Amino acid sequence: MSSQELLNLPVNTLEGAPTTLGAQSGKAILAVNVASKCGLTPQYATLEKLAQEYAERGLAVVGFPCNQFMGQEPGSPEEIASFCSTTYGVSFPLTEKIEVNGEGRHPIYAELVQAADAEGEAGDIQWNFEKFLIGADGTVLNRFRPRTEPDAPEVIAAIESALG
Repeated sequence: MSSQELLNLPVNTLEGAPTTLGAQSGKAILAVNVASKCGLTPQYATLEKLAQEYAERGLAVVGFPCNQFMGQEPGSPEEIASFCSTTYGVSFPLTEKIEVNGEGRHPIYAELVQAADAEGEAGDIQWNFEKFLIGADGTVLNRFRPRTEPDAPEVIAAIESALG
């Protein structure tokens, strides 16, 4: 699959409207599988901060709610939206709840999991809040594992590089 095709894979917004990653036209994208009841959930605050700080330079953060890790995203779309906005002030786009591993893995994640992390490991998503930096052209540039904070030096360096 070409990098441009990744940008054109269909996904629905949290509200159920059809969209694609390409809707963030011309922007680098930080794609993150998210959950509301995880020990890593406070990363939402840092993701929102990055979304605000880098928006004008061309970064979009996109959250993909997922309930595959110990049922840590059990909510309805309305509950997820309410939690994210009231608890963390999330303004970046969220998609419908998807699966990131297994037979029901969303096609976007079927592509993303082929990317290797800094240790050269590709494959299944390890846990909530795994991060992928996608260039404006749809090329997967970097993969950061769940415990890597969104504002870790290596993530910031990768975002800076992607934005030129």
